Amino acid sequence: MTQGTKGKGAAAPTLWDRTRQLAAQEILRTALRLFSQQGYEATTIAQIAREAGVSQRTLFRYFGTKEDLVGGSQDEFVALMTETVREQPEEADVWEALRTAFKAALSVHTSPEDAWERFRLVHHTDSLRAAHLGKRVRCQEELLPLLEARPGPSGAGRAQVRAIIATSFACFDAAAATWVESNGQGDILDLYDQGLAAVRG
Repeated sequence: MTQGTKGKGAAAPTLWDRTRQLAAQEILRTALRLFSQQGYEATTIAQIAREAGVSQRTLFRYFGTKEDLVGGSQDEFVALMTETVREQPEEADVWEALRTAFKAALSVHTSPEDAWERFRLVHHTDSLRAAHLGKRVRCQEELLPLLEARPGPSGAGRAQVRAIIATSFACFDAAAATWVESNGQGDILDLYDQGLAAVRG
């Protein structure tokens, strides 16, 4: 679940907003705990709702699907990535804009432990991995027209920019897999940079 960021002049969150955020965080904490203890597939929405102290209807108001409890809303993920790219200065090239977007996507996690548990679940659950890959494909296509207009390698056209985007996403996924294997040691963006340097080198 992505969390909105407050810009200059943004209205302060109301008591209602804060209450909703706390409720969503409690549902999410409960879900991740149950997924970790007994597995994603073995955990039901009814069980999560019961232990979080809410109805199933309330749970689905915060999280549209069971998958959203781990990977977040697809629409929110794509919106965060594309908006971050749009906000980058004109001189930022394709590689820089993508790295900043990945950093923004990582920032929605409440802690490194939260991020690690989500990545671990995705990498070890077939249904979540399939949803994750589908989300990535859609996001890449949404990013393509935005990144075509940015500085890139000399002579880079649509096909070349698409390849750069796919390479960046592959390096990020590889960094995430390495991070999961190492039990969350180190920084995932450092691993991403290392992987990208190996590919580009």
